[in-house]
Amino acid sequence: MTLDVAWSERWVRRAAEALTAARADLTELDRQIGDGDHGENMHRGFQAVVAKLDDGTERTQVGEVLKVVATTLMSSVGGASGPLYGTAFLRASKATERAELDGSSVVAMLEAALEGVTTRGKATTGEKTMVDAWQPAVDAAAGVAQDGGDPVAVLRAAAEAADTGAASTIPLVATKGRASYLGERSAGHEDPGARSTALLLGAALAAALTDEVPSA
Repeated sequence: MTLDVAWSERWVRRAAEALTAARADLTELDRQIGDGDHGENMHRGFQAVVAKLDDGTERTQVGEVLKVVATTLMSSVGGASGPLYGTAFLRASKATERAELDGSSVVAMLEAALEGVTTRGKATTGEKTMVDAWQPAVDAAAGVAQDGGDPVAVLRAAAEAADTGAASTIPLVATKGRASYLGERSAGHEDPGARSTALLLGAALAAALTDEVPSA
């Protein structure tokens, strides 16, 4: 089994749907420890990505779709989210310059995205950032792929680990980004970037499990 270009487009549309549904929750998380705009920024950014995908261009490689995500987020999302996610998807697009992805290719995509985040954000695990969701996702995905898991199994492992990783940020004291200004007061709140990462990877899994395309 492989994941094709149609899957990558479904992923983007499901991500837009999930981020719209979680817009208020992400905004509230960010209000507690950040600027309070993460939910709106992610919603607006992925709506712009969907509009770009609807421009009639035929795309034959997964990487072409992910590059649309990258460039659109960089140009339409403010704050830290645009550059971080834009770089993540740009690196991922370069790792997926092919028509279909197997399990190992999915891992390569996720590893490239993580590298983009860590390079741009200069962050590592334990600092209460989206890396706390990305790193366990990559580790879990790699383990399943090494055991011969198919792309769906790899994505499931990544999505579940990202969700757990996002929740693990709740007790952490932020030492990176705007939340670090709060010091000890940042503990007790989930990092919004880690949660949106979990939503994105959950959308990737959902897109692999069904051929149904969200209407908006």
